[in-house]
Amino acid sequence: MYMLFEEWLNGYLEKGIPQEIVAVNFNIYEESGNSWSIEIVGTGSFDEEDEDWACDEITDFGSRENLFTWEADEEWEVVLENVIEIIKEYLEKGKYANTLKGLTAVGTGFVDGNIEILFRK
Repeated sequence: MYMLFEEWLNGYLEKGIPQEIVAVNFNIYEESGNSWSIEIVGTGSFDEEDEDWACDEITDFGSRENLFTWEADEEWEVVLENVIEIIKEYLEKGKYANTLKGLTAVGTGFVDGNIEILFRK
């Protein structure tokens, strides 16, 4: 799954990140059946004490129209852990890892849940 995620993410990051973006968050959605999806959003603020920073969205990089989707017959906790591992792997070796690490923070979580901070400058 990592290779597909990397290809999907590279397609957005290769266009560059607007200068006003402070942080990014990977929103996870539980779709119908065993389907899951991710979008990436760029935010204009970051506050580790207030998870509403992820609502200060400036752009979705166009990802809302082309979500990263996959099928998995797993509980949400397992899906979250898998997404965390994939994003951490990208932050270690992805083509645009340094671009993401140039931001204040990178987080992920279910759109209606808590945010896990995976990188903080």
